[in-house]
Amino acid sequence: MKKITFILIILIGFLGSCTKNFEDFNTDKKRAVEVPGQFLFANAQKALADVNSSTSVNINNWKLFAQYWTETTYTDESNYDVVNRNIGNTLFRIYYRDILSDLKEARRLIELESPDGDAAVAAKANKLLIIDLVEAYAYHQMVDIFGDIPYTEALDIDNISPVYDDGMTIYKDLLTRVKAAADGLNAGAESFGGDDLMMGGDVAMWKKFANTLIVKMAINLSDADAATAKSYIEGAYAGGFGPGEACEFAYASGANSNPLYQDLIQSGRSDFVPANTIVDMMNAKEDPRREFYFDINGDTYRGGIYGESNAFAQFSHINPRIEAENYPYVMMDYTELAFYLAEAAARGMSVGGDAATWYENGVRASMAYWQVADADADAYLARADVAYATAPGDWKQKIGTQAYIAFYVRGLEGWTSYRRLDAPALNLPPAPAESADGAVPRRHTYAINEQTLNADNFNAAASKIGGDKLSTRLFWDKQ
Repeated sequence: MKKITFILIILIGFLGSCTKNFEDFNTDKKRAVEVPGQFLFANAQKALADVNSSTSVNINNWKLFAQYWTETTYTDESNYDVVNRNIGNTLFRIYYRDILSDLKEARRLIELESPDGDAAVAAKANKLLIIDLVEAYAYHQMVDIFGDIPYTEALDIDNISPVYDDGMTIYKDLLTRVKAAADGLNAGAESFGGDDLMMGGDVAMWKKFANTLIVKMAINLSDADAATAKSYIEGAYAGGFGPGEACEFAYASGANSNPLYQDLIQSGRSDFVPANTIVDMMNAKEDPRREFYFDINGDTYRGGIYGESNAFAQFSHINPRIEAENYPYVMMDYTELAFYLAEAAARGMSVGGDAATWYENGVRASMAYWQVADADADAYLARADVAYATAPGDWKQKIGTQAYIAFYVRGLEGWTSYRRLDAPALNLPPAPAESADGAVPRRHTYAINEQTLNADNFNAAASKIGGDKLSTRLFWDKQ
């Protein structure tokens, strides 16, 4: 009896202690209750780099739309079929859920911080402005992909049917925000430090990023609103990236390897080869970047016929450097800035040099990035079909062709440059999707889910832009 009484006393005490600490008992102490803002910021950066870098046809078709690569066996996406895999749904989900929502929550958490001292106050201000920049970059990409999109009412958990805002209106609002960030960033203060996976917390480089982004966006406005484009470009270009400078996402290995490695090597598949579109173009000019872009096949570079079935072994392959686990993805760099400024100069803007100078700067910067010898770059630029003064076509064809070649691997940039300048000439696949109207796509169709979940706003947006078709031109894409 005494033994039983003793056991009951122990049990009562144990139960009492459990009841006293009941809340602790139900808390997973290994799982954070709230993720720090800087971690969400880093996660959004990675999601943004991943969606741009990936060549998975379940995620995006940009390298195919740009005709940098083509498919070997399954050719639907090379023929502009974006419906079967619901790629529009995937893009909406990645941009709104994985990128923009994380940035919004990162901003909320950082705004709640109570910094101690002037240095911490300045660092907090920088963090918020840098979040604005990454958010603006993501939104401008969405506009370039789709056209009108949810913006002012986006990311509101209580509003599952956001309106689609006008693409040009979004662009102009983004330019205002980016200009404010460029002016407001304090290069003498800290920011995210090592949690910034693109710039390593370098605020001075983020200021250059902001000014380069202004030029990047404003050049798209050139045909739609020349005065606004001119004002922004002339005011920002001098503060942009210099030679060799870039914003890159540095991949590591394992789970944090470049999606290209996962898509091309780790998958064990042979789904892609360089397309004859770019290979033939570079062969005709004996472009010295070929050995860095592609693997030679026998004694020549041979691209797969765009949009048709291609036996993997019979064509050139993607260069191993691009397939490496740690190959960095270039978000934005001096090379593209130089080509944008060549275009700006050709349009009559004052950008510190003429079109020929900026054109050559762009070509040389691309050569340097790909580690082409200076002598080879000199010989290339001396060719009659490359030199700005003698290359065939008008300024759009000259600049468009070299920008297209330089943007290799960066499918969205290559496709956007083509859409804006209608150069160079791309191939037509054998069975283009009906929605493309027999031409290279001018935009991506909206998420199919929107047709049922947000039908009224979807229908209004589709009607306004001229139809939810691949062939519909965006507001900045003038004929």
